[in-house]
Amino acid sequence: MRLDRQGPVAGVVLAAGSSKRMGQNKLLLRLDGEALVRRAARRALAAGLDPVVVVLGHEAELVALELTGLTVRIVVNADHAGGIHTSRRAGLAAVPSETHAAVVLLADMPFVTEQMLATLVARYRESDALLVASEYAGEPAPPALYDRALFSEIAGLEGEGRGKQVVGRHAGEVITVAWPAAALEDLDRPEDFERARAEATPVDPSAAC
Repeated sequence: MRLDRQGPVAGVVLAAGSSKRMGQNKLLLRLDGEALVRRAARRALAAGLDPVVVVLGHEAELVALELTGLTVRIVVNADHAGGIHTSRRAGLAAVPSETHAAVVLLADMPFVTEQMLATLVARYRESDALLVASEYAGEPAPPALYDRALFSEIAGLEGEGRGKQVVGRHAGEVITVAWPAAALEDLDRPEDFERARAEATPVDPSAAC
């Protein structure tokens, strides 16, 4: 491992959306008896990410109650209706200056495990990469680890999907970790949640390559 990359790596959990397609606040939905937002934050902590920043927005007070007892930092994004990039910006802005990098993850991807998050950090520590990305059967999706050198560039991005621009600009400084397709479950609609409840199975992190 590179000695200059042994400092803290933060976690940024994006949990601010209004869940319009779900018809109710999906972050409060329970999978295996645990609210989605708590599941994501707990796994970020278990992966050793420090600190873990949780970005809230829609029904922030209700969602924050689900985080009771977890050692997380809560940030409320007043501009959350402006899109996920505004929450990513707010989360990264809350990461302490001594933190070397941050893993950004979505609270509505319940099959992202602590082992997966820890693997992203391990790949970062042993490399010169500025970004460690994830893909599932060839499809890019969160979580992703960003070196602090990219924070200001990410903060300047506007609009959805702009994160791909960062990957394009730094193609030679990106490591991609491949995960099983089964780990890619983004809960947007009621049928997504019902499928997740029916098909919930542990994802084997050793399948990363």
